[in-house]
Amino acid sequence: MKNSLMALVESKAKQRVQDFCVAAKVNRQIPPFTIGDTVDVYLRFLEGEKERIQVYTGVVIAIRGHGATATFTVRRIVQGEGVERIFPYESPRIAKLEVKRSGEVRRAKLYFLRDRVGKATRLRERKKPQ
Repeated sequence: MKNSLMALVESKAKQRVQDFCVAAKVNRQIPPFTIGDTVDVYLRFLEGEKERIQVYTGVVIAIRGHGATATFTVRRIVQGEGVERIFPYESPRIAKLEVKRSGEVRRAKLYFLRDRVGKATRLRERKKPQ
């Protein structure tokens, strides 16, 4: 019962987002990415009447949820401090997402990176399949 109701709500929410994206002419093609990937998230900001795009670059440390409620967490270091930001997959504020590097990890969540500083936060690069 609960799952069928949630699926109905998610399908309606996804339809609304798609309608909004078509109206705003937003390209919703988000490339596949996984935990440990370094990504550039291009965000739309409205400043007065002008719209600008700002890039948020960091490592994906968590992906949670599915459907219309799915989110991913990106962590980056700014002036020696760790900053994490949670983005919804279906957000119309995300203009584009690019995968810069693929990190090789063995965990579903990379929360251990919060305790590390400097070069210790680096991840091995995943080898591309031949």
